[in-house]
Amino acid sequence: MTQDIADISQARAWLLAIRPRTLPAAIGPLLVGNVLALGVEGFSLLTALITLGCGLLLQISVNLGNDYFDSVSGVDTHERLGPLRLTQAGIIAPKQMRNAMIASLISAFLVGFYLIVIGGWPIGLLAAASILAALSYSGGPYPLASHGLGELTVFIFFGLVAVVGSFYLQTGITSQEAWLLGAAIGSLNAAIMLVNNTRDMSTDAKANKRTLAVRLGQSQARVLYQTLVYLPYAIIICAFLLGFLPGIAVILCGLSLLYARKLSLHFHELSGAELNPILAKTALLTFAFSVLFSLGWYLGLS
Repeated sequence: MTQDIADISQARAWLLAIRPRTLPAAIGPLLVGNVLALGVEGFSLLTALITLGCGLLLQISVNLGNDYFDSVSGVDTHERLGPLRLTQAGIIAPKQMRNAMIASLISAFLVGFYLIVIGGWPIGLLAAASILAALSYSGGPYPLASHGLGELTVFIFFGLVAVVGSFYLQTGITSQEAWLLGAAIGSLNAAIMLVNNTRDMSTDAKANKRTLAVRLGQSQARVLYQTLVYLPYAIIICAFLLGFLPGIAVILCGLSLLYARKLSLHFHELSGAELNPILAKTALLTFAFSVLFSLGWYLGLS
């Protein structure tokens, strides 16, 4: 392992630090929020792209902050079961990781300033809340992740806020469809966080990090994961029956249910480091759900 760490270049180290496999969690809800606004007069591709860039920078900020704060607080140790954490491994100095997190947050604000200008005070309020949540997720006097609020935070900011906020930027209003899809994708993104926390249950408990998985225990965490990955399909079916969503969107999106079932079965069988592949695959499920729905919605407009 020492030799492997020594062979990691700085460029490779920073790529690992931003955790590219988690980025679909940010892309999916923003894609859906903008696609829901297609066909609305005044739709702006520039606004959609800036929204996507801002969301990605916020996701990267959370990842860098998690690496930094969990290292300096002692949560991450040599016993860690997940992918390599660069600060804890001594590859990137804590000060460098902290500065990179701050730079990413500032970049998100600068990129998103245009969105605040066109969206007004509601977007400004959401921007401030998003930055505060990014800093408070693993750091600050009350780290959200350490108090069982990680999944809820992800559900809110990478579900409801991302979908409804991006839709609002394009239209100046919200809609039932945006809220429903925000809840659906937020549920899937919360499942990603639950996998991460279930994998790290033993080391988190030792570090007194009381994540939701630690509080629930292994068996109940498995039930919750199943609930989180199946709930989005119940939401879109109910939305279709209520007349909010076109059938083609629900049918295409429903194809990803087969993948969701496969992941649910595997999650029930695995524990510890064995869950690492499930983490990336759950992020892929979020992306697949979002893309398939977006395609179906677009076809429904034709």
